[in-house]
Amino acid sequence: MIEKMSEKLKILFLCTGNSCRSQMAEGWARHLRSGDIEAVSAGTETHGLNPDAVRVMSEAGAEISGARSKNVGEFLDTRFDYVVTVCDKARETCPIFPGTAKIVHAGFDDPPALTVAIDDEEEKLDIYRRVRDEIREFVEGLPGNLEGK
Repeated sequence: MIEKMSEKLKILFLCTGNSCRSQMAEGWARHLRSGDIEAVSAGTETHGLNPDAVRVMSEAGAEISGARSKNVGEFLDTRFDYVVTVCDKARETCPIFPGTAKIVHAGFDDPPALTVAIDDEEEKLDIYRRVRDEIREFVEGLPGNLEGK
């Protein structure tokens, strides 16, 4: 069983570009779980903040517009309890972290890739909303959702 009695659980949400899914995960953790989880997000590359991700998170009350896209290299000396890869490419290229950080994969669909050929704005945003809500459910279930992964 995962348990941290005296301090917050430190989690890094890692994706490829730190523009969408990992930003949503960090945003939900900060919005819903700031009392018991210290969350950051990063990417194996930086692609800037995805405006559609910002929009759907704001609709749900979790503001991420002030976030910035961060490279995982900024955190290689940081001790995390968990590094959660939220996309398959990040899972494949995840660097080694100091200490006892457990690497956990919790893959989510990639809204930018799924919506690249969609012209209808609402249809596009519905895909972002679905992924946003799946990530919220995952974050709400922490730390239990990290067990057995």
